[in-house]
Amino acid sequence: MALSCQTSPHFTTIANFISIHSKAVEALFEQVLLVCDEQGLLGNELFAIDGCKLPSNAAKEWSGTFKELRNKRDKIKKLIQHSIKKHQQIDQRQSQDEETDLQKQRHIQCIKTLEKSAKKIGDFLDENQPKIGKGKRKTEVKSNITDNDSAKMTTSKGTIQGFNGVATVDKKHQIVVDAQAFGYGAEQHTLQPILKTIQTRFNKFGIADNILAKTIITADTGFADEADINAYIPDNKFRSRDPKFKQQKQKHSRPSQAVSTLFKASDFIFDPITLSCVCPSGEHLNSHGLVTDKAQNTSICFVGQLVQCRNCLLKQRCMRNPEATKGSNGKDRQVSFRLKKGNKATDWMKKRVDSDKGKRIYGHRMSVVEPVFGNLEFNKNLKRFSLRGLKKVNIQWKLFCLIQNIEKLANYGKLPALS
Repeated sequence: MALSCQTSPHFTTIANFISIHSKAVEALFEQVLLVCDEQGLLGNELFAIDGCKLPSNAAKEWSGTFKELRNKRDKIKKLIQHSIKKHQQIDQRQSQDEETDLQKQRHIQCIKTLEKSAKKIGDFLDENQPKIGKGKRKTEVKSNITDNDSAKMTTSKGTIQGFNGVATVDKKHQIVVDAQAFGYGAEQHTLQPILKTIQTRFNKFGIADNILAKTIITADTGFADEADINAYIPDNKFRSRDPKFKQQKQKHSRPSQAVSTLFKASDFIFDPITLSCVCPSGEHLNSHGLVTDKAQNTSICFVGQLVQCRNCLLKQRCMRNPEATKGSNGKDRQVSFRLKKGNKATDWMKKRVDSDKGKRIYGHRMSVVEPVFGNLEFNKNLKRFSLRGLKKVNIQWKLFCLIQNIEKLANYGKLPALS
């Protein structure tokens, strides 16, 4: 700093440097990880995975679905027309004074700003496609004009526009063995790519042939997936099954909502032998056949006839909207019964995590990975990602995790003394 006279590089210089040297940073991260293994800092006993959601250099106000962005552009165009009319009204005034000139200038500047915003939205809609989420239902998620790789995510501190930095940390000395940034708030789809990267990296450097076979993997509830993964990942209801948290629901639960008075499936008479169903009013329902979902659950669905539901005296207690039965395209009552329950990987995971051994292993997750995030956020002042684009943010996240590993290497490494 003394030689540079307190000058610092421009942010574009830093962004350009990271873009050019992305492969070099990746190689440096792996080299430091290899040195950590040579110094005995890797235990390869337990890996804890968690994500740190941070805001980025993207404006939350410029996010929305394509439909929302089109509506926003149309509103801006209406404001432009309104400002033009106001400007024309000022021109038609007979008296022209200094105040009138200031009003003209303000309207002209307002029109230019609005036209620039409308063009910005229009160009984005023309050059990009709707962004599809990674969840079970492939629905459109909000895009962002300033940085379309980022995502709008809900955190404990509110809604942010940013990225999710995921780190995989070794238990022995809290060495980060993998660091990746993702532009999605949901974490279910990130687990398998992370494990694949770790497996490839450890094979590449000869640390272990099959590291995932002998290492315990634990992650937060956000990573719970129906895929068959050898790990300790609880679902979001694992505490409700734990007797130790029995009083927690009474103390912190929300006020109970009003109980529905509508007929439930248990109020219908179902015969599993003849596969027939009778509604509470005594009418036989038509079967729509068997349905098997993604979880291999087999159910049978029954539907009431529209004429029966329309003239039924119990439709006020049977349907949420009894008026929906009117008309030729009216709605009728539907009910389904499960015949066969599929064996999901999550059922096996529940038993594994709820066991005494699973509780002890999962208890290490917070003590392993959370101190790393605390060090990066507070000691290293990583409050937000300062760059745009997934590629640049991914390298920035790796650089900060690299600092974590170098710091551990300096404190706990066993390098030979230099003569």
